[in-house]
Amino acid sequence: MAVVPLYTLQRGWFAPPFAPNVETSIMTQMTKLAWDDTVLPFQLDRTDVRGRVARLDGVLDNVLAQHNYPAEIEALVAEACLLTALIGQTIKLRWKLSLQIRGNGAARLIATDYYGPTEDGKPAQIRAYASYDDERLEAGVDPFSQIGKGYFAVLIDQGEGNTPYQGITPIAGGSLSACAETYFAQSEQLPTRFQLAFGRNSAPGEPDTWRAGGMMLQVMPKASPFAAKEGSGEDKVLQPNDILEGEEDENWTRANVLLSTVDELELVGPSIPPTDLLVRLFHEEEPRVFDAQPVRFGCTCSDDRVRQSLSIYSAKDIGHMTTDEGTVTADCQFCGAHYVFDPKTLGFEAEAPKE
Repeated sequence: MAVVPLYTLQRGWFAPPFAPNVETSIMTQMTKLAWDDTVLPFQLDRTDVRGRVARLDGVLDNVLAQHNYPAEIEALVAEACLLTALIGQTIKLRWKLSLQIRGNGAARLIATDYYGPTEDGKPAQIRAYASYDDERLEAGVDPFSQIGKGYFAVLIDQGEGNTPYQGITPIAGGSLSACAETYFAQSEQLPTRFQLAFGRNSAPGEPDTWRAGGMMLQVMPKASPFAAKEGSGEDKVLQPNDILEGEEDENWTRANVLLSTVDELELVGPSIPPTDLLVRLFHEEEPRVFDAQPVRFGCTCSDDRVRQSLSIYSAKDIGHMTTDEGTVTADCQFCGAHYVFDPKTLGFEAEAPKE
């Protein structure tokens, strides 16, 4: 279940098993365009298992282009974005789902946001940000180990007038994917499995681009889920066999065995559409797909939002934030947007706008 290590994809990773020609190149490109930056929900009718297949390419390029992260931090952000897309697809219109990974190691914070589409048929939006201690970062070391001790949190904002939901699980298991699996087992009592792959596609004469893909399997929720105080896993966390039994356990095990046969390049390569991949893996489980959800990079920062965040400060506090040039500046950590304000217009003692 460990995350696939960061690697460089080579030019031939999508080549067919025969000499390529113009027609096959065009078909490959059309397939790539059709499935880039999408999440495809599906269901295995024979096993009461649901899932999603995600492809994030332009989204991940845009997320990581906002900062010059070291390779280890890029790997954590890429994994977190894939998990966010796979988990977030289930939230309702206009809801927001966030992942926050906080640790006491060199990688201090990985934060992602998934904004549900404003209406049916519209794309969802993802943004991400990482904070890290460059002096403590160890090059070439497993990215997950650089988080240290901390927690993995899932937050859902259902909009104005509703109390946000928050679920937390300790950092454990060897990957962010394992943390997410523990979260679902502990908080939702839903056995869940993630299989992810990501890396840079490097081709002669072309700029490097990110390719990322993943699949999620999850037992469909029951009306009255099993309740347990502790499980058989590390630190007594719940495991699938603590929740499932009998035929349900056998079905879940079989679906996981089939998922384990997927090749990394099948998850990220554009020559195999997600629909074809599902048939390859689960044809005997009767897979059924639903409408794909497009996903885009997007940020909700704005002049008004920054002003609102500064409205809790006094004029004295605003004075400490004022630069030698007589302005207050702010940068969005997610998209890099730069804001410049007149300090007199900020804080709860701000001057009323002139008529």
